[in-house]
Amino acid sequence: MNFIRFITGSIKIILQGSKAYYAWLIFLLLLILWGGFGYFGQLSEGLIKTHMRDSVSWAFYIGNFTFLVGVAAAAVLLVIPAYIYDWKPIKEIVIFGELLAVCAVIMCISFIVVDIGNPLRFWHMLPLIGTMNFPSSMLSWDFFVLNIYLIINLIVVTYLLYCIFFKKEYNKSLVLPLVLISIPMAVAIHTVTAFLYNALPARPFWNSALLAPRFLASAFCSGPAILLILFQLLRKTTKFEIKDEAIWKIAELMVYAMFIYLFFTIAELFKEFYSGTEHLLYWKYLLFGIGDNNEIVVYSWLSIIMGCIAFILFLIPKTRMNFVTLNIGAVLIYASVYVEKGIALIIPGFTPDVLGQIYVYTPSMTEIRTAAMIFSLGFLLFTFLVKVAIAIVFEDYNIDVLNQKKNALN
Repeated sequence: MNFIRFITGSIKIILQGSKAYYAWLIFLLLLILWGGFGYFGQLSEGLIKTHMRDSVSWAFYIGNFTFLVGVAAAAVLLVIPAYIYDWKPIKEIVIFGELLAVCAVIMCISFIVVDIGNPLRFWHMLPLIGTMNFPSSMLSWDFFVLNIYLIINLIVVTYLLYCIFFKKEYNKSLVLPLVLISIPMAVAIHTVTAFLYNALPARPFWNSALLAPRFLASAFCSGPAILLILFQLLRKTTKFEIKDEAIWKIAELMVYAMFIYLFFTIAELFKEFYSGTEHLLYWKYLLFGIGDNNEIVVYSWLSIIMGCIAFILFLIPKTRMNFVTLNIGAVLIYASVYVEKGIALIIPGFTPDVLGQIYVYTPSMTEIRTAAMIFSLGFLLFTFLVKVAIAIVFEDYNIDVLNQKKNALN
């Protein structure tokens, strides 16, 4: 009964807001409709509406899926200092990292659904119901760990908000074990995603033992970059308060992740270019092009340049602790990782194909509209969750307040 009151109270919070809040919701709903009609074309005519073909069978959808797995895993960057080292400035805001993880995993699963073509095939990924080919299929492992990570974060944030809503002390013996389990699960979701690529021996571009740690290092850059900007927006538009030292600490942790990522990338490049094997062909296509086929060169170098600029801005304490340069760096690192996962990772793995042919892939309008639909749905859900969390945690919005407002209206 109390849980139903918690749900109804949360719905009432979602329905209340300023004109800017409703304008944002309308904007997201329009994007969802625009993207939904594009996805309807894919449903009616099939994956031929996309630009994926036999030569490039993973593309924009899987690139977004891979990127969002990293965003989901990034919550652990807040969980470790908050719960392992009991650092209070971050402990107050770690719930937003977990909310971001929940929304990111839901978007990940959505990109899997649209990528398999007919969504009715999705039931094959359900344990005990479909044919998952578990444990031989790496995708089944990926789906398995994603759902466990989703369930853990969903239980933690729901329970914490429920307790705060009714002014109850939460049970640490219940929450702490789940939070501690979420740490290896966050590592697992991106590791298994990397193994999806590693498990394809015919694609030498992905056959690197460094792929999984590179995935994790990039995740610990892109995910916190979103949170850095989000915290500043919430601090200005709501009663949400966050100390500057918490923002500086998150930025400092991102520097370590950026350095590790750059180091791993340089090590990988040295191995490929110094050995000079036939597998160097894929890196040449990525960085310099092959003949007249240099379609993704500008994107790969743009990703590298943006990442390096962001690293310098975060490395220097003076620019890291200046909100203007901090935000510029956050946007640059987010864009750098997104381009790297969406283009620089996927396309060179398939180009040239196993027959030596070069198929020039660019996302179709159907793919772009479908991705816009999924991202808008994720942003809409995240908006609702953050609004509820802000109201309950930082605005003392509990069941008593709701009852008082109801009585006042009556």
